Amino acid sequence: MEQKNNNGSEDITTGITRWLKLRLFGREKDISPVDTQFLKDLFDVEKVGRYEIIGKLGQGSMGVVYKGRDPYINREVSIKISRPSSDLAGELAARYRERFFLEAQSAGRLMHPNIVAIYDAGMYKDFCYITMEYIDGPNLGKFCTRDNLLPVARTAEIIIAACRALDFAHQKEVVHRDIKPSNIMLNKSKDVKITDFGIAQITDQTASKGIIGSPSYMSPEQVKEEPITPLSDIFSLGCVLYEMLTGEQAFPGDNYFSIMYKIINEEPPPVNRLRPEIPEILEKITRKALSKDHTKRYQTCMDLAYDLRVALRGLKQDAIREDKADDVIDYTHNIQFFSNFTKPQVKAILDAANVIKVPKETAVVKEGEIDDSFFIILSGQASVRKNDRQIAIIGRGECFGEMAYLSGESRSATVIADTDCILMKISAMLLDKAPQDIQLLFLKRFAMTLLRRLSASQKKSDQ
Repeated sequence: MEQKNNNGSEDITTGITRWLKLRLFGREKDISPVDTQFLKDLFDVEKVGRYEIIGKLGQGSMGVVYKGRDPYINREVSIKISRPSSDLAGELAARYRERFFLEAQSAGRLMHPNIVAIYDAGMYKDFCYITMEYIDGPNLGKFCTRDNLLPVARTAEIIIAACRALDFAHQKEVVHRDIKPSNIMLNKSKDVKITDFGIAQITDQTASKGIIGSPSYMSPEQVKEEPITPLSDIFSLGCVLYEMLTGEQAFPGDNYFSIMYKIINEEPPPVNRLRPEIPEILEKITRKALSKDHTKRYQTCMDLAYDLRVALRGLKQDAIREDKADDVIDYTHNIQFFSNFTKPQVKAILDAANVIKVPKETAVVKEGEIDDSFFIILSGQASVRKNDRQIAIIGRGECFGEMAYLSGESRSATVIADTDCILMKISAMLLDKAPQDIQLLFLKRFAMTLLRRLSASQKKSDQ
């Protein structure tokens, strides 16, 4: 039976059964564009569009990547070239080209220092190509063998940088879906660069539901063909963290069936059993990132980054306090609530406010209690309940408790943490003592929050 995507059109990848048959019984060529004729047609290619070909960098199931040069601005670039398999024609070939250009559409909206930049996309004869930033360094696969592991602290720093990049993508509603060591690179300056959003899912648009990704790094949701969310990327990044710490894959196997069975049913050995010098805190972090129950996993990449920063401070006793402070300020400034604040204003707020971690199922505020503090969710999710009935779910960047501050009355609702949360707690006294420009920004944000909630309530009552 052909699987349909949300548009009702046929999808090239049609689920786990077909995917495994293609892999196990040698029929990969049925869907792979990189066949003998493909390589023959590119054998003597010297130019693609305006870009001059310098040499071949590598190839995969989706195409061939060349090193090239843009003669207009004398810049080195990477050029990814692909085309539909000769077995695909008509609507299926068109769907393939659409999927290829999804990489340009996805990555093109992701301008971030830790994400490979997309410069251009187009057609060359019957080939599709994407031109992107050239990375003059290795991918993380180089550091995933037992004889070439990086120091534990350096591994934590790399994963933190990857968290920043993925968190940025997730805020833009893009899920990578194929995070693995070979898709995370380091340039000459040792900066982290995530590449290959070629199978990314834009979560605000329809996308195929077939099995996509690299088996040993797939999340349980991918294996089960469940809806894919940013939590899937967190699991995959946990697999990369595990492998960089130990030199062993979290879910190895002799074949695809055994790998997928382990992903769904088995826990990998503790990282500090394979590498005893790894501290217990990193074992707990890795274990949480690899939770098979996505509700028990880190709920955002920045939750994972936060805990890694805590571990890193223990690993690097000489860590510079200013670096830590800059990371926290940058993270907080990227929260939606503080989008109109300046970094110095955010720093001033952080210096005076309390940042707290709240375990799952904790009642942060209770209906009827008297307290004029309010909270901003830096990470996690919470439920708002009134008269024992859930009336709203709020997440990162949203505030709660502000009505008690504004009205001077007791709490009108209870807020319970649905996940582990990081909250900023601000007292009325603190805000009253803040500079007037900061007070006005808070009041403006409260007004916008109130209007948004009233609008949502009106729409719900109209239904």
